[in-house]
Amino acid sequence: MKILLSLLLLLSFVTLAEPQELYWEDLIPTDFVLPEQQVDHDGSKNQQQSPYAPVVNELDGKLVKIPGFVVPLEGENQLLTEFLLVPFFGACIHVPPPPANQIVYVTFDTAAEIPSMYDPIWIVGTLSTKEWKGDIATVGYRLSGIQVLPYEG
Repeated sequence: MKILLSLLLLLSFVTLAEPQELYWEDLIPTDFVLPEQQVDHDGSKNQQQSPYAPVVNELDGKLVKIPGFVVPLEGENQLLTEFLLVPFFGACIHVPPPPANQIVYVTFDTAAEIPSMYDPIWIVGTLSTKEWKGDIATVGYRLSGIQVLPYEG
């Protein structure tokens, strides 16, 4: 009987350690409607869309796995300690940043190897709904990274 209870307890810990798989639409509150993007006086659209877009507070503190593209902030070559995770290639660099609730500020205690800056990856870590502001954009989520995985979509 003790062996069975121990096995059940062990299985419950394994289940608890499994990250919740999220996609970008999961980071948007269901009642939030994205306002139309503002156009500058010269006709360009270079400002961030909705820098104060609301987040899904229930995700705070959750162990998650989310796919995306990397915008490097700190590190060398393909070893990064800080980066932005965005839903599409070129966000924040080639086009205006997406809404704050569509950007995740990711940190790793030790540099994480990013196989390619041009391909999507999965990031596993603990999500926070604490805002972060950088030179590039205002960000709605932070993620304390644990693992980088190839995206197999």
